[in-house]
Amino acid sequence: MFRRKKKEEQTDAPPAVNGSDSAAPEAVPASAPESVAAETSAAPGAPSVPAADPAEAGAVAADKAPKSRRGNRVQKVGTVSSDKMQKTVVVRVDRLVLHPKYRRYVRRTSKFMAHDDLGATTGDRVRIVETRPLSTRKRWRVVEIVQKAAK
Repeated sequence: MFRRKKKEEQTDAPPAVNGSDSAAPEAVPASAPESVAAETSAAPGAPSVPAADPAEAGAVAADKAPKSRRGNRVQKVGTVSSDKMQKTVVVRVDRLVLHPKYRRYVRRTSKFMAHDDLGATTGDRVRIVETRPLSTRKRWRVVEIVQKAAK
């Protein structure tokens, strides 16, 4: 069904060039991969080895800097099915799952309790994001109201 890759096809490095070929695709300094490998192999608490070039050290530090402190949190879009609680809404999230036997798509529904400071009402499409536990069953927060319900 699927063809396995041969040993020589599995390497990501470009093929070795025999002789002196002046049309090399990119000239990569030999010290660059070693300095990156030294920083990644260091222990988490150990001080990092400074790079020879200060501009290069700043570029490596900028690449390693996290984009946000909390990382990528799971986001879901669903419909508000209940808003009878104070600052809490119940959001119904539908997804389509392929049935293993019948090969048809079946709609599955999950209900999440979410903290709501925006004032979403029943029927609104909202985007929720996971957060720390706010109560026994509430672990989501309403980030935006995607579409208001038709009145």
